[in-house]
Amino acid sequence: MRVLVAEDDPGLRSVLERGLREQGYVVDGVVDGVEALSYLRSYTYEVAVLDWRMPRQTGIEVVAAMRARGDRTPVLMLTARDATEDRVEGLNQGADDYLVKPFSFAELVARLTALQRRPALVLDPVLTCGDLVFDPTTRLVTCHDVPVVLTSIETGLIELLMRRAPAVVNRRTIAVQVWDDEADAVGSNTIDVHVGRLRAKLADASARIETVRGIGYRLVSG
Repeated sequence: MRVLVAEDDPGLRSVLERGLREQGYVVDGVVDGVEALSYLRSYTYEVAVLDWRMPRQTGIEVVAAMRARGDRTPVLMLTARDATEDRVEGLNQGADDYLVKPFSFAELVARLTALQRRPALVLDPVLTCGDLVFDPTTRLVTCHDVPVVLTSIETGLIELLMRRAPAVVNRRTIAVQVWDDEADAVGSNTIDVHVGRLRAKLADASARIETVRGIGYRLVSG
């Protein structure tokens, strides 16, 4: 899952990027509102984490611009403002949730997980394909109710394929959604290697990953 983190404090941004990657997210970190809007136009994100006070364009201005052009990406707003009127302003401008600094990283992750479950995302709480089950809350994959031990890359791959199943997911989309730097995956056999390893771990599942030559992969059941 790809997440945008827009925070002008380099120390906090680094902590959030590192922590979210450890939780299995693919993270893009930017330093101001203008850059945030540029990334939001270029990539599809499951959630955007925006600081209220950013240079060039504030988090509130970014949300307003997003909503004006029909971008419904869920937004978690970070701010030192804790007055009721400030929270109301942020929510009225289109933010979906609000976290006051300082905050615990565990709470931020919990709020991101809650946003993923909202109906606006058109996501089911639990994804299934055949006898494969993926729980976005725990990021656990099971087959025949037995946990499958996967790396963060493999988890990202199976999540993406399950969300899009039975549609074909092209290689470019896989690279963008699963790798922090898509250049590391595009134009090499990196994706094929990881898909091969994932297939081996899911050998007992009724769902299978099919190669669509020249395009990408899809997950089918039965």
